[in-house]
Amino acid sequence: MKNTYYHQLLENNKDWVKNKIDKDPTYFEELSKGQKPPVLWIGCADSRVPANQITGTLPGEIFVHRNIANMVVHTDMNMLSVLDYAVNHLKVKHIIVCGHYGCGGVEAAMQNKSLGLINKWIRNIKEVYKENITELNKLDSDKKRFDRLVELNVKAQVYDLAKTSIVQQSWKNETGLEIHGWVYGLNDGIIKDLKVSMDSTAHLDDIFTLDLEKK
Repeated sequence: MKNTYYHQLLENNKDWVKNKIDKDPTYFEELSKGQKPPVLWIGCADSRVPANQITGTLPGEIFVHRNIANMVVHTDMNMLSVLDYAVNHLKVKHIIVCGHYGCGGVEAAMQNKSLGLINKWIRNIKEVYKENITELNKLDSDKKRFDRLVELNVKAQVYDLAKTSIVQQSWKNETGLEIHGWVYGLNDGIIKDLKVSMDSTAHLDDIFTLDLEKK
């Protein structure tokens, strides 16, 4: 059979397993007993932004959900299911929305090209663009506007996380949950903390604060 990249992935897996077992014979036995990650990562599906590698963490330390442009969409049952499981079953203490400079989804949202199905997804980013158009237009280059929209999009997703009943119920129950916004730099590998962390509904408009009973 012709040696393809596909088959090379399988060979890589065997090498990885051997390396792990050589270092710790019980590695997989212990890993298989369960997971208790302290972090839920909501990141972009871009292949250049792998959560574990860029944070120097191991399997079992980060619960990961990825989609185009790291979006928190309130009608996305996939994202909501991951969020519910992470918060209410895994009891994560941190949720990180991590975008990245050079994001193709954000770039597409700044244009008027029709991209088929993806139009419906990036419309959410277009709304962020429209809401911040005054600030963006003050910047003197397309690159600066692009980078800033990446940051503004992450901030918007953090606020959308805070608006979910899942997160607000956790805060009501005083579990210690915190949510954060980061941006990763493809050109230097550095993560930028956007300083948009929240641990309560204090930063939300009253209309988005739900009347929930403590459980």
